[in-house]
Amino acid sequence: MKAFVAIPALDELDFLPRTLQCLQHQNRSDFEVHICVNQPDGWWKDGEKRVICEKNQKLIAFLLRQNYSFPLFLIDKSSPGCGWNDKDYGVGWARKTLFESILTKANDDDILISMDADTTFGEHYVASLMTTFDAHPQWPAVAVPYYHKLTGNEVADRAILRYEIYMRNCFLNLCRIGSPYNFTAIGSAIALKIKTIKKINGITPLKSGEDFYLLQKIRKMAPVGLWNSEMVFPAARFSERVSFGTGPALIKGSRGLWDSYPIYHFSLFDEIKSNYELIDKLYQEDINTKFIAFLKSQFKTDDLWAPLRKNSKDLPHFRQAFHEKADALRILQFCKLEQPKLSLTDEQSLRENYPLLTNDPMPEYLKNDFSFEKLSLDQLQEIREKLFEEENTFRQRVIG
Repeated sequence: MKAFVAIPALDELDFLPRTLQCLQHQNRSDFEVHICVNQPDGWWKDGEKRVICEKNQKLIAFLLRQNYSFPLFLIDKSSPGCGWNDKDYGVGWARKTLFESILTKANDDDILISMDADTTFGEHYVASLMTTFDAHPQWPAVAVPYYHKLTGNEVADRAILRYEIYMRNCFLNLCRIGSPYNFTAIGSAIALKIKTIKKINGITPLKSGEDFYLLQKIRKMAPVGLWNSEMVFPAARFSERVSFGTGPALIKGSRGLWDSYPIYHFSLFDEIKSNYELIDKLYQEDINTKFIAFLKSQFKTDDLWAPLRKNSKDLPHFRQAFHEKADALRILQFCKLEQPKLSLTDEQSLRENYPLLTNDPMPEYLKNDFSFEKLSLDQLQEIREKLFEEENTFRQRVIG
């Protein structure tokens, strides 16, 4: 087994060297690194964007001067005439290009480690993933545990802690109801087998969210592994490179705009769970529920289940077909639609969710009315740490 590390990079000269140093210090040498320095070609003629093109050229020059202990392969999608066209560009295209390049060299049982240019990790990270895939050959991919280190900038730290609380609340609620889509999709925290990439016909090159759709596509094929002994530490920084994700969330959050990242109330997940419990009955007859009505509206049909029954040779295949319809995207869309109807603040949702998600007594500062803005940094950190602990407990519990 060999590992191939894939790193998209856009204006990353300030961050990528640290990631490469983490790779330099790995305790295994049987891996190689592929970097795609990229931006739209049209930016060379854009007065405001040209500076990014020039920074990318400095990054390319830096990479060409280096002499690391591992093989490093550079894909230049930045130099004049080499960048993306005005339509097809972004991190999704960079990952697609990297994946396709690696596929020309790798064997089916090799692994691809998806990474971002601002990711850090310990010296055993590559080795740990090889061990994980050796121990769990049934896993097509692993959604690696992650943790955002604090920066010392209170505005950024408060924002990343709030964002992590949002993400870990989603993860733990999905685990609680037994959803097959209980992964957190972070581009720097995914590893997958080469044969998995081939089976799903590669990655969909979206400008944002390509990591989410990648794991969703893989999960429809087989369960995604959730545990690895080593975690990654994505950077907690403000960034507008993509339209949604950590960077944009921090920018919005620092302005007090959390509508796109609410603390979803447990009752929304319970509603989805109740539909899971009706799948066997749904195989025999139509049922009307709030979630099913939502699915019908999304697929623009009142006859959603008859075709699935017809094309499913038995109940297990129908269950799978149900989950392919009621996938991670539909669950997220349902929660986004229904959360405002509950007329609950994020603080109320967190207070009511906390006993279901943790085994510890609720902190005093959560028991009465509170606001995220008035919680101290230490209190936000305490909430994040508890959810992180519960999440890792579950991740280890489902190893099989």
